[in-house]
Amino acid sequence: MNNDGVMCDLGKLLARILMSVMFIVSGYGKIGAYAGTQEYMASAGLPGFLLPLVILLELGGGLAILFGFCTRWLALAFAAFCLLSAWLFHNVPGDQMQQIMFMKNLTIAGGFLALVCAGAGKFSIDHAMARKKHRH
Repeated sequence: MNNDGVMCDLGKLLARILMSVMFIVSGYGKIGAYAGTQEYMASAGLPGFLLPLVILLELGGGLAILFGFCTRWLALAFAAFCLLSAWLFHNVPGDQMQQIMFMKNLTIAGGFLALVCAGAGKFSIDHAMARKKHRH
């Protein structure tokens, strides 16, 4: 029996869990700190009306990534979101902490791009839907 497939699918599951939790918590937190988050966005020159879309992506998209639903498309959206967030909020030359946050966002974007290529794996809604589709 070849365990490479199982190990790979467990790795994809763990990656989805680790990558999604931060966004789920962040999206939920933005609901409770709505006004403050809008002010922070405005400080970067972004209109506050974008906040519901950010919450939807972080909370809803994070849950979808967690369960492996529409994984490749959402991972691509998250990669773009991380790159944009890095540029808009953390591109502060000379501020070491912001530069670390900038690099972390780039790293997270890279993880999401790997997920775009690898897919959600066997332990996902995507896999269950593909199996059901092929049975019919």
